[in-house]
Amino acid sequence: MSKRMDMQKESGYDAWLHYRRNRKVKNLPAWCKVIVVQEADEVLQTAASELQHGLTSMFGQEPRISAVPVSAPFIALGTFQEHAWVAEQFSPKEQAEVSTEGYRIRGMGTPNPAHSTSHDNKDIKGTHVTVAGQTSKGVLYGVFHLLRYLQGGLDGKLEPTSEESLQAPILDVLSNPANPIRMINHWDNMDGSVERGYAGASIFYDNHAFTTNMDRLRDYARLLASVGIQALSINNVNVHHVETELITATFLPDVARVAAVFRAYGIQIYLSINYASPIQLGELTTADPLDPGVAGWWQAKAREIYAAVPDLGGFVVKADSENRPGPFSYGRHHADGANMLADALRPYGGRVIWRCFVYDCKQDWRDRKTDRARAAFDHFKPLDGLFRDNVILQIKNGPMDFQVREPVSPLFGALEATQVLLEFQIAQEYTGQQRHLCYLVPQWKEVLDFDTYAQGKGSTIKRIVSGALHSKSDSASSRRKAIVHVGSGSFQEESTNHAPKHTNYGIAAVSNIGADANWTGHLLAQSNLYGYGRLAWDPELSADEIADEWVRLTFSGQGADDASADLIPAIKQMLLDSWNIYESYTAPLGVGWMVSPGHHYGPDVDGYEYSMWGTYHFADCRGIGVDRTTATGTGYAGQYFSPHADIYESTDTCPDELLLFFHHVPYTHTLHSGQTVIQHIYDTHFEGAERAAQLKDTWISLREQLNEGIYEQVLERLEHQAEHAKEWRDRINTYFYRKSGIADQKNRPIY
Repeated sequence: MSKRMDMQKESGYDAWLHYRRNRKVKNLPAWCKVIVVQEADEVLQTAASELQHGLTSMFGQEPRISAVPVSAPFIALGTFQEHAWVAEQFSPKEQAEVSTEGYRIRGMGTPNPAHSTSHDNKDIKGTHVTVAGQTSKGVLYGVFHLLRYLQGGLDGKLEPTSEESLQAPILDVLSNPANPIRMINHWDNMDGSVERGYAGASIFYDNHAFTTNMDRLRDYARLLASVGIQALSINNVNVHHVETELITATFLPDVARVAAVFRAYGIQIYLSINYASPIQLGELTTADPLDPGVAGWWQAKAREIYAAVPDLGGFVVKADSENRPGPFSYGRHHADGANMLADALRPYGGRVIWRCFVYDCKQDWRDRKTDRARAAFDHFKPLDGLFRDNVILQIKNGPMDFQVREPVSPLFGALEATQVLLEFQIAQEYTGQQRHLCYLVPQWKEVLDFDTYAQGKGSTIKRIVSGALHSKSDSASSRRKAIVHVGSGSFQEESTNHAPKHTNYGIAAVSNIGADANWTGHLLAQSNLYGYGRLAWDPELSADEIADEWVRLTFSGQGADDASADLIPAIKQMLLDSWNIYESYTAPLGVGWMVSPGHHYGPDVDGYEYSMWGTYHFADCRGIGVDRTTATGTGYAGQYFSPHADIYESTDTCPDELLLFFHHVPYTHTLHSGQTVIQHIYDTHFEGAERAAQLKDTWISLREQLNEGIYEQVLERLEHQAEHAKEWRDRINTYFYRKSGIADQKNRPIY
């Protein structure tokens, strides 16, 4: 395994891959002494090496790796197609149940002779474990599952393994990823900065050059592969001057070296590209997607790129968004731009991931009808069915911008004939910037479980983004649509007779890692990276299950008292409470924002109220909130399917937590909870600050059970959070007291 670059052992660098010594088991279990891997595949060799390292660390003895089955007990790693012995352990039906990146794990005693037809198997005796898949990537994911089982004392049901079960494991696991694409987006710049980064500098770049520290990239690849991540974009979607050259001979050799590091862990890299590259690289005077010269330029560029990186995943594109160039400049629409790029990448199997974060970022704050929340739907719904089958639209989870609370984007489900990626933000841009504890998995679970009713009850976001919902309705994409290229006067009929490939669906998320020793700045923010990967693999996992896994894997074996019964549940409860706590002392009832402009950290109630960004709360002396109803407001509520359109339309049925997102109401309006809006604001902000202080107190109570270095770095963050929560409390409460003139019923200090 790679060196730890002199990182302190307990800095948090190893994250959930500690592989701490198991003091309860004196000897390496017999079945762990030999790892049999016959195939020379690079990812399989990575799997074998990872397993060897993990077993050595946990049991103090190094297993040997063999290319052939042995007579003693062993662990076999392999694919059904290339490893005959592995294939014989599973029936044809059992093999067929495994998807491309899924795996099966089976642990048992002597093999059933009926399954052992090979002459070479006759002398095989004793307990063995088999990790198998259709592909080497599946086997790698299975190895990490097996290591979770051993390392954290988990069997997939959050129950401790016994010493007896370690010596003779009875395992029968089938696991397939729900989402074909499980991606991380980096917003790293080549100067070494990270846009919305809160964990130090970039691990990819420094001073407009690629890093030479491949060990750090390799260790990052391990973390990602351990939770099933298989796609990674390595540069910021806001592509600046130097980054535009990533697709040129200047940097393609470096891109290839980085791709090789991640390839060994089954991870495919993507590049964010500048839509105006043909102009900015000095070769053309236009980037018009319907200009044959532009199309030809991109085709030639694709040949160059794929000659250097044959397995590049494709391009991530932010166009016509927040002053980025795009097809609008030429009177074209998003499908024109995306399809032109998709045609260039098609010969190489490349994808175009086109972001839907498109809105008017120069809005007049006086305009109460223009609504940023409507923008993605209004731009992309009319284009449904016009995109090539290697184009995927990436849609943020909500209509605004990763707020602590906002509704699910209505574009999910509305696109019936277009492939989509759901976009989350692991980086805590609006949720405490990794200085506050905010475990985001409960928020993501709410999004994934949201029922859009796009095809009736059961049309959940998780079924849409996995491609499952539309697998029965591919015929919807076989229509032909007549379209007008806005501003150009041209008219053409485009065939959309290409059914979506259901490998082109999934989830992406903005990374929260950087060059800090513990990867995420706040050690406990590692739970969000871990949780995202696990949830992308299996959205049926609960926030509780994922928190339990992460805490056990990260903190088991801490300190002198490993037998403590309260360490694991205490930290887990801190995580599970944290999103609600953060929401309690920040922007109320779904209205969002109220942060300092630019860096987005800390309270500033009117910080964006008179800006051009469309981020308003419209508070006055009588009330607060944005009217997004169809009857009297912006009409945004009508973008949802029934019953949600009706639920959001009325204050009688709108959920309290989204009331101010959909309605402008008096401060004296009574919530479903029975409180008035103004009293709810006062109460939640006082309670939120108190609960933030309790997080710190809980951590202090665990001091004797934690490594000193880990304890101190987390304590520093929690102390800051407790004080900062008071600032939020006082700024919010004071603002609304002065606006409304209504006193707190409990007569607490408000300034």
